[in-house]
Amino acid sequence: MDQTSMLPAAPVIRPAVPADVDVLHRFILELAEAEELPGQVTARPGDVAAALFGARPVAEAVLVEVGGEPVGFALFHPTYSTVVGRPGIHLADLYVRPEHQGGGLGRALVAHVAGLAVRRGCARLEWWVLRTNESALGFYRRLHARALDEIAVLRLDGDTLAELASSAG
Repeated sequence: MDQTSMLPAAPVIRPAVPADVDVLHRFILELAEAEELPGQVTARPGDVAAALFGARPVAEAVLVEVGGEPVGFALFHPTYSTVVGRPGIHLADLYVRPEHQGGGLGRALVAHVAGLAVRRGCARLEWWVLRTNESALGFYRRLHARALDEIAVLRLDGDTLAELASSAG
């Protein structure tokens, strides 16, 4: 037997295509479960398809495959900083299936998105992490990411969002 056929398949990172929507949606559900997110994922595959491939795409995704099988993804979208006057990228989701964690695939996905940011002239690559997700925090610290203590993430949603919007006149 040829010894090269015994080597594990090298991971491949590629842009998501419309045929990947169901896989991406499944990964989003798995990520939410792994992070023990409060609340329920209400996004449906059609929502993911519209966000990534609709008439006005608002995000992008890449998949990492091992042996032709998708085992993780990164989903991200553009941002803009008025302070530095340049675009940035917000990494909305990063996920590698548990059985493939620890092999450098998460780092490869973040490095891939960082490369996109640099090639696109972005000043920043940013993301949010649940304070309770110690494994993710440790992973990002190993990448030398720094926590931003000077900002707080705030949100309006549901009824409070609708109420404020209705007061706009």
